[in-house]
Amino acid sequence: MELLNALVTLANFVLIPATAYGAQLALGALGVTLIYGILRFSNFAHGDTMAFGTMVTVLGTWWLQARGIGLGPLPTALLALPLGIALTALLLLGTDRLVYRFYREQRVKPVILVIVSMGVMFILNGLVRFIIGPDDQRFADGERFIISAREFKAMTGLDEGLAIRTTQGLTIVTAVIVVGLLFWFLSHTRTGKSMRAFSDNEDLALLSGINPERVVAITWIIVAALATIAGVLYGLDKSFKPFTYFQLLLPIFAAAIVGGLGNPLGAIAGGFIVAYSEVTITYAWKKVLGYLAPEGLAPDGLVQLLSTDYKFAVSFVILVIVLLFRPTGLFRGKAV
Repeated sequence: MELLNALVTLANFVLIPATAYGAQLALGALGVTLIYGILRFSNFAHGDTMAFGTMVTVLGTWWLQARGIGLGPLPTALLALPLGIALTALLLLGTDRLVYRFYREQRVKPVILVIVSMGVMFILNGLVRFIIGPDDQRFADGERFIISAREFKAMTGLDEGLAIRTTQGLTIVTAVIVVGLLFWFLSHTRTGKSMRAFSDNEDLALLSGINPERVVAITWIIVAALATIAGVLYGLDKSFKPFTYFQLLLPIFAAAIVGGLGNPLGAIAGGFIVAYSEVTITYAWKKVLGYLAPEGLAPDGLVQLLSTDYKFAVSFVILVIVLLFRPTGLFRGKAV
């Protein structure tokens, strides 16, 4: 019984939250790795792109909620999500036409595009905070739990209750569907194969008759969808605060680099590695060890390696270690 209570506690506070968070990071890292693999630069504006898409979705959600339109047990934000994706795609296509295309035609070094993307990042960050404000915004509605701790205790008779929030279940299911569709698109459609060919060898792809501007436009549209979905899922699970999305850039880049920049499978694996590392290192293990330790040997302290305030420091340490010892990542992406 004590072992079961320990497992339920572990699932409640580590396994389920880390899996949901890992799915959110994986979707964000996929956007970063697509831009790096196809457009050949590290897009520092990606976190604020997520914030922009989420902001549009939040405003659309509030509009629908004010008119009594909803999805019952599911969040109303799912209805507003297509609007967020569409406007974010228009934003990215417009930014590419006004900003990135000039530098691409000049064939500048990737570091120049990185610096340019930092300028775009600051503009987007200010724009989002100007429109919706800098404070936390909650927009989740519908049923809060798939199963609550009280229901679980009543069913099992255990001392510990397992609670699975609707947003956590939605995140995992949505991530599986989105990743499946993305890999199907890249592997089985003509456009997806063109994107892969362009990523592998740009000159050979051009000789084969592939339209580079079309590949770039499709890439930005896919990145807009991934960024908006990742941002909305994160906002539903936690809350929406523009500056938090700026901070998310670190774990997202860490996930992409850990897996191997330019490698979509690596981005997914990296997202879960970073998420599980952050959650396990910042979790207070006192309760779990209290169930597992022999009587009288239960720890008195929290048994917490780092405070949750320093969870992004875990991403930074992982990033530094990977860059030092395996710069191509676990799945051998392109060297940073």
